[in-house]
Amino acid sequence: MCLCGVVFDKFLFVLCGLKVSHQGKLKELRREWLTMVRKARIRLTSTDYKKLEEVCQELKSIAEKTGVKMVGPVPLPTKRLKVPVLKSPCGEGTSTWDKWELRIHKRLIDIDAEERVMRRIMRIRVPEEVHVTIELV
Repeated sequence: MCLCGVVFDKFLFVLCGLKVSHQGKLKELRREWLTMVRKARIRLTSTDYKKLEEVCQELKSIAEKTGVKMVGPVPLPTKRLKVPVLKSPCGEGTSTWDKWELRIHKRLIDIDAEERVMRRIMRIRVPEEVHVTIELV
């Protein structure tokens, strides 16, 4: 057993409050810890929902091809930024306003974080309007 295994065992002893006589329980916990699947949470934001949906479809196709479990894309509430602007450039005259609105669309995707899947995700061509954040959970 390498030194990292010994450190790992001591960590599990402290974490679970096990005594030295609980070697069987320790081996089970170790096996469970090593086989535990991590997830990647991918947040996509964009002002152009069509390009956002294209990126979501690419992620979906990667998950289907590799056979990885995927949840989403979950649409999150759209943020609307409203800016009222006076129509007249000089500020005189009738007070008529233009109301401009910028919509920020968001999607959330949870996917199993296997190495081959994450490498494929990193190779996706993402348009400039789409912002991607990947967080390991």
